[in-house]
Amino acid sequence: MSDSESLSSAILPDNPCQQCGACCAAFRVDFHKAEAEGGGMGYVGGVPRHLAEPLIGSLLRMKGTDEHLGRCAALCGEVGQAVQCSIYEQRPSPCREFNPFAALGIADEACARARRRHGLPPLAGMAA
Repeated sequence: MSDSESLSSAILPDNPCQQCGACCAAFRVDFHKAEAEGGGMGYVGGVPRHLAEPLIGSLLRMKGTDEHLGRCAALCGEVGQAVQCSIYEQRPSPCREFNPFAALGIADEACARARRRHGLPPLAGMAA
């Protein structure tokens, strides 16, 4: 966990992402194979191979994210209620970089778009 992630958890124990999960059930998640288990990027073991599928060349995709209104195979719980990433410490860079201020309750346009797809209102800092 990075310093900003632990700081976010300490400042805002009710992280809105842990009740949301809309981004995990709205977008494709593609990443370089170096981020996978055994790939050498240092992500506490990397993305488990059984949760990724080959895409093209050196790209992998998180299982479940290629389907229409699919959801990431690593997402546990009910979107909009209570969710958790089963591989949080091993998640790929697109997940680590998605809406960096969401834990503080501030959305960006992609977050707001994902929430709309699931009938959820935008987080603070975003217009509907």
